[in-house]
Amino acid sequence: MPQDANAIRSILSLAPVVPVIVLDDVSKARPLAEALVAGGLPVLEVTLRTPNALKIIEEMGKVTGAIVGSGTVRNEAQIKQSVDSGCQFMVSPGAAPRLLDAAEDVTIPLLPGIGTPTEAMAASERGYSFLKFFPAEAMGGAPVLKAFASPLSDITFCPTGGIDMEKAKTYLKLPNVICVGGSWIMPNDAIESGDFARIETLAREASALRG
Repeated sequence: MPQDANAIRSILSLAPVVPVIVLDDVSKARPLAEALVAGGLPVLEVTLRTPNALKIIEEMGKVTGAIVGSGTVRNEAQIKQSVDSGCQFMVSPGAAPRLLDAAEDVTIPLLPGIGTPTEAMAASERGYSFLKFFPAEAMGGAPVLKAFASPLSDITFCPTGGIDMEKAKTYLKLPNVICVGGSWIMPNDAIESGDFARIETLAREASALRG
């Protein structure tokens, strides 16, 4: 089916920031998810970039209040893995036609990535009204999305890539941005040392961001 706009809107509107998680240590999955949810960031994107990513997704899915999705979804096999692991949404760095074809056969929503107006229009023709703008900062940042707002007024974006706390504030002021994706909430040293209290504090600061 084409993108379920109501479903993806309801997920992305839960918090202004979606943590983009790259993790391989399964033992850190639940405490990390618990810290993020406690800090007010319940929507978690776990990227399929590590050998244990699917196990991470399954563990985080056990945390009360967590809405767990898969990221870096690039093909039909990863879509199936996402469904099997219990994901509630999927995120892709791009919007390749074969990927969009495969997504039509599942019920969980896909947030595909785009970087140009042409890509956004192509995805829109396929029924996608919510898109990831990626890599956001490398593609020109908030000024580009501001320029998209008028000619692509029916499309809403979640910019991801190179965003920190201060840049997030700028993006969230734009009328065509529903949330941002970022990893600054989870510093590697905090994860490695098990300082989940620090992560919860950073998540609470991020959850207070509003456009």
